[in-house]
Formats: sequence, C-alpha cells, structure tokens
Amino acid sequence: KMPPKQKSYVANMVYVGALAWLIDIPLANLEEALSVQFGGRQKLVDINMPLIKQSYDWAKENLPKQNRFKVEKMNKTDGLIMMTGNEAAALGAIYGGVSFVSWYPITPSTGIVDNLLKYLPKLRKDKDGNPSYAVVQAEDELAAAGMIIGAGWAGARSMTATSGPGISLMAEFTGLAYVAEIPTVIWDVQRVGPSTGLPTRTAQCDVAFVYTLGHGDTNNPVLLPSSIEEAFEFGYKALDLADQLQSPVFVLSDLDLGMNNWMGHPFEYPKEDIKRGKVLDAQELTEVENYGRYKDIDGDGIPYRTIPGNSNPKSAWFARGVGHDEYAVYSEDPEVFAATMARKARKFNTARSLLPEAEVKLNKKAELGIIAYGTTRYAIEEAIDLLKAQGLELSFLRLKALPVDKKLVRDFIESHKNNYVIELNRDGQVFRILQNEFPDLTSKLASIAHIDGMPLMATWVKEQILEDQA
Repeated sequence: KMPPKQKSYVANMVYVGALAWLIDIPLANLEEALSVQFGGRQKLVDINMPLIKQSYDWAKENLPKQNRFKVEKMNKTDGLIMMTGNEAAALGAIYGGVSFVSWYPITPSTGIVDNLLKYLPKLRKDKDGNPSYAVVQAEDELAAAGMIIGAGWAGARSMTATSGPGISLMAEFTGLAYVAEIPTVIWDVQRVGPSTGLPTRTAQCDVAFVYTLGHGDTNNPVLLPSSIEEAFEFGYKALDLADQLQSPVFVLSDLDLGMNNWMGHPFEYPKEDIKRGKVLDAQELTEVENYGRYKDIDGDGIPYRTIPGNSNPKSAWFARGVGHDEYAVYSEDPEVFAATMARKARKFNTARSLLPEAEVKLNKKAELGIIAYGTTRYAIEEAIDLLKAQGLELSFLRLKALPVDKKLVRDFIESHKNNYVIELNRDGQVFRILQNEFPDLTSKLASIAHIDGMPLMATWVKEQILEDQA
C-alpha cells in the first residue's frame, strides 16, 4: 500500500527481492546497500526495504531454485583500503614532515594539494593547536617553484605538485636549486604532452625531461611510484632524500595512478626517524675548522649545510646560481668550476645507494627480461602470465628510481639474451637512459614504447613481444 506516484519509483525493488532469493543474497546485505545508496537516509530505506522483503517471501514460496548460480560472500578486499594516488601522496608528505607547499592548479595533480588542504588542518598543529604549515596558491608555476626553493633554503620541508606544462615553467628555478644545492620536492603527475597535449590522459613522457631538467649538466633524482602504497612511501621518502642530497627530488606519478581509485594495504607509520642529512647546528659548527658550505669533507659529494637562525657566526653563506667555490664565494676560475661539477657528479652517484631499490622477479628459465616502471607494472605482470601460457618465460625488473643501482640492473640485463624496456612514451626515454648508463649492453636492450593516452594493455604487450620473437 503506497501512493501511486511512489510505486513507479520503487517497482524495481520487486525484481531485487526475487533475485535475492534466487541467488542467495542475504536481506541484511541489501539493506546495508540501500543505506549506502541513499546516503544513510533511513526514511528512503524504510520505503524500499519492505517491498524487497515481500518480493523475497513471494519468490521463496513460488519460485523453486532451478539454477546453480548463487552469490557467495568474498573477502578479497578484506583489510584493504581504497584511495587515489594523489591522496596517498598527500598523506605521505604530511607524515614526512612537509611544512610548506606552493602550487598552481593543473590537471591531473590538483588532487595532491586538495588532499593536503584536507588533512593538514587535522594532522599538523603545534602544541597550542595552531597550524604548523603553510599552503600558498601562487600566480603561476614559476612563482611556486621559487617559493618552495626559498622555503627549502630556510630549512622547511617544502614541495609542489604539477604536471608537464608546469614542469616546463619550473626549469629555471630547478636549475638554481641544483646549483645552490637547496632541497625541495616536486611531484609531477604526468599527462600526455608536449604542450597542452591531452590533459585528461595518462603517459610516462616526462622522465627524460625531469631527469636532466635545467640547462647545462644537470641531474635530478627521480622516484617512480606504481601503487598507492608507494605513493605514500615516496611521499615521505622524497623529503628525506631532498634533505640528504641537498637537491630537488622529483616524484613521477601519472594520471592513471593519481586520479583513479586503487586498492592497497593500509599504510604503515614511517618506522625510521626523519632524515635531515648533513645539517650543522651552532655547537657542531664550533668543532669544524675552516667551514665551507660546499666542501666535500666525506668524499661522497654531499657538503654540510647550515640553516638560517644558526647563531654561530661561521654559519652564514651566500646561496647563488652562478659559479662559486667551496666557501660559496663567486668564482669564474676554470679549475674551481670543474671541481664543483665533478663533486656534483659524485653526489649523484651517491644517490644510487640512497634511492629505493628496483624490484626484481627473476625467472631462472627465462632468456628474456622486461624492464619497466610505474603503473605499467600491472599490465606487464598480466602479459607475462599470458606469454607463459604460450610457452614463453620472462623475468621482470621494475625500476623505482633514477639513477639506477648499476650493479643490480647490469646483472639483470646480462642474465638475459634480450631485455624489453616498456614504457608509455613515444621515444623510449628510460630505454635511452639505460643505453647511456650501459653502453656496452645496448645490444641486449630493446625498446617497446607506446603512447595514445590510455593505460598500457597486457594484450598489446604480449603481441609486441611475440611479433619481435617471430
């Protein structure tokens, strides 16, 4: 008994109740689903649920079960969480101690800062309950880069989030941070370029760009997350690495990971303390003779720095983007400049031991290997299973960072007759990086590069490898 107009809205519940009987869906689960569908509005649940129950009871008396189909409760998502890569990145940065963020909105990275603004007020307050962070929307990406570099110079843990066009505008300031050795983190949620490109499609086309971003001989550490767990992990590790290496650190996500919902395991609170790297306080500085901001005391290319506010008179130094000596004094001396560039190269090599290690799934039967990174991992893992069903065995190395661990990657390449470097860009950017790293192994490397704005497909990977092997 209900008003005639209402019947047309709830008539489909008759079907739901009968179907629930036929395939064993518990009524309690249906009521829960209705509550979710109607946003917890119990009045709407109470209108629909009696009709489902009546239909269920009628079907139970009049419709004998003559099929073998039924719904069984599953627990494959038990204990898992669901969120976007952008949200995971924001949470990771917060747990890594980020205290200054500057940005300019751009698809598909906007969600990172949206989530920072969502969670920072809850998670980052001082003992008096006041905000212990600042988030600034700049007038453009160039200004945002300048702000995070200034904050990094002042000792804050700083970051921005952008995509390809924004990275183009940040190139000049990134070069300044490289030369002055100022820590900061830049998230690049990649989309299809060049220029405006395809703003709402995914790609891996910024790798080579950010790896050497800046004119001259410039190298930047790059992290390559493939999941929400790694987006969270790299969210805090990137801040550690920036401080440890006194360098801009790029995290290359993509639209697929950043904007889509993914299932993953609950995040773990970082087990290690925050790593600020080589920072001298006033007392430590008194024990250092002849302090120089850019001296390579330990031989790893990483100098010791001081942060503004240090009361020791020796702590002051001039941050500059022009040539300088070990004491941060302006210099155009050729030998001094060459020594500075050689030290930066040593520092970049030191980064290899600090960055996340590649994941290797070695198949002892395989003569072929696949090298890839980021969200292509899922299609590649499926493609490996498809190829195995056709009698072709493969190993898989997934890069998590650049520069690579030379020994680990060299061992993998050498242990296979041929290695396919698979990526979502036109020119095979990581393929070319590996060629440069291992010029003696280029005959063992082959590029499979593809870009159409869509996520990688396992069947396409399978077909490309089978065609090459034919």
